[in-house]
Amino acid sequence: MYKRQVYFSAGCFWGVEEAFSSLDGVKDTSVGYMGGFSKNPTYNNVLKGNTGYAETVEVLYNPKKISYKELCQFFFKIHDAKSLNKQGVDKVTQYKSIVFYNNKRDKKIYNSVLDTLGYKKKVKTILLDKNDYIYYLAENYHQKYINKNQFK
Repeated sequence: MYKRQVYFSAGCFWGVEEAFSSLDGVKDTSVGYMGGFSKNPTYNNVLKGNTGYAETVEVLYNPKKISYKELCQFFFKIHDAKSLNKQGVDKVTQYKSIVFYNNKRDKKIYNSVLDTLGYKKKVKTILLDKNDYIYYLAENYHQKYINKNQFK
């Protein structure tokens, strides 16, 4: 089965992972850290707010069942992209809104979604080339956290 991957940061990665994993066509998810430059970040490092990392969800999906465009649209439905470093009452730098695009095609699709939503000048979402960053898997206890702890 053909799978693609994409990375989104949209606040606390527990809820973001749960949201994306519920979509038809999403094959797997994991949570981690992306967007910073130090090696091997840990949750405790990222919490300090000076690493540049954001809590990030890796989404593995089947593009025959769900498109990159649909994933981007969903990304904007599940969080407030107009807030800088904030989701809900939590204001912390690791909750910044980021889309890590794979290539020029994905970047173009992302921008078309912004245009369609009328968000172009309103969003605080950062658009970054995923090829410039390393995705570091978060500690095991963060993986599928909501499912493991039955917070549904």
